[in-house]
Amino acid sequence: MNKLKLIIKREFLAKVKNKSFIVMTILSPLLMVGLFMLIIFLNQKNSEEIRTVAFVDDSQLLTAVFKDTDKTKYVDLTAIGLEEARKQTENSYYGILYIPKSDTLENLSKGILFYSEDSPSLNLISAIENKLEKKIRDLKIEQLNIDINQVKSAETDVEITSENFSGEKSSKIGSILKMITGGGFGYLIFMFIIIYGTSVMRSVIEEKTSRIIEVIISSVKPFQLMLGKILGNALAGVLQFIIWMVSAGFLMFVIASVFGLESASSSSAMGQMNPEMVQQVQETAMSELQLAFLEVKNLPILTIFFSFIVYFIGGYLIYSSIYAAIGAAVDSETDTQQFMMPVMLPLIIAIYVGFSVIENPHGPIALGFSLFPLTSPIVMLMRIPFGVPWWQILTSMILLIGTFILIVWFAAKIYRVGILMYGKKPTYKDLYKWLRY
Repeated sequence: MNKLKLIIKREFLAKVKNKSFIVMTILSPLLMVGLFMLIIFLNQKNSEEIRTVAFVDDSQLLTAVFKDTDKTKYVDLTAIGLEEARKQTENSYYGILYIPKSDTLENLSKGILFYSEDSPSLNLISAIENKLEKKIRDLKIEQLNIDINQVKSAETDVEITSENFSGEKSSKIGSILKMITGGGFGYLIFMFIIIYGTSVMRSVIEEKTSRIIEVIISSVKPFQLMLGKILGNALAGVLQFIIWMVSAGFLMFVIASVFGLESASSSSAMGQMNPEMVQQVQETAMSELQLAFLEVKNLPILTIFFSFIVYFIGGYLIYSSIYAAIGAAVDSETDTQQFMMPVMLPLIIAIYVGFSVIENPHGPIALGFSLFPLTSPIVMLMRIPFGVPWWQILTSMILLIGTFILIVWFAAKIYRVGILMYGKKPTYKDLYKWLRY
């Protein structure tokens, strides 16, 4: 036991004292926050861009729909015609919308063209299409001698709130919150396994190629050495993740306080509204914020937290054991490529299945992959925010722990033989022979 502690301490200190570890621990939060700020800056710049669109309405029926918005300005060039408008405004406007003359309302929607130097924005085209569709619909209703105001008064927005049989309600915000929570924790485990599992593999390869391993094995059992490497790298990884989260959160708080990003963006938007609209927007934002807090309270927070710890540890130990066995079996990192795809495949499938979990969290596919030990750390965490029976979580954890014990036993047998094998690129047949030793 003392030897195991020494190995864990050695691996932990070797990892945290590594220059690349120190540099990435410092730079990663800065890069994450910088990337986030860049996205916000680009979105603000994009939203500030005002596009001027000219239009030629030969039908004389749709001119009224072209009203200026915050992002789009419209210029009526119907009087000069399409050809003259194209000559005079080819480089002056974002584009020219042409609506041809039509004898009937049925044909009014046909033949509409948008001329622009480059491919137009899909959002802009969709917005114009919506305007024209609504206007043409209103014209057709008027043609049928139906009061358009009565039709509009009959239009109703329906918002469905789901409620289970125990009386717990859920909304769209709740579904989005559950999706973000489950996806975030699942993706965190995925990244941790990839980053620090491969770190264990590289550590084994380095010691094997430098022949230090021969000295270590003379005084330590291979299983203890493998387990010490896994746990030492895990502790270093947890420390690095905690530093990342704390420092990134602190940086975001400081930047938001100093530069006032939220207040600046909201004040500029509010300045363009009248007091009644400002009050309405504030009341809507407050109600949505209250609803979000209620949805957070409805989340199974304790279950998510406890499950995250179990799946975090279990998933990492399973895959890092496999990575350690691969590192012991090869002589260089390039030789690991033939073994990496079978290891990565369950993780990739788990992320893919996670998207379908959002659509149907209680379906047979979601249930099966949340019980399968190689995918359960990711898929089950994506399911838990949507509500999962305790027996499924317990069964998944038991299978995970049992699979971990089995894989560690197999990995230790490969590790014990492969750690002293040199000069030959191993095959799957060789690995099977080592398992039988």
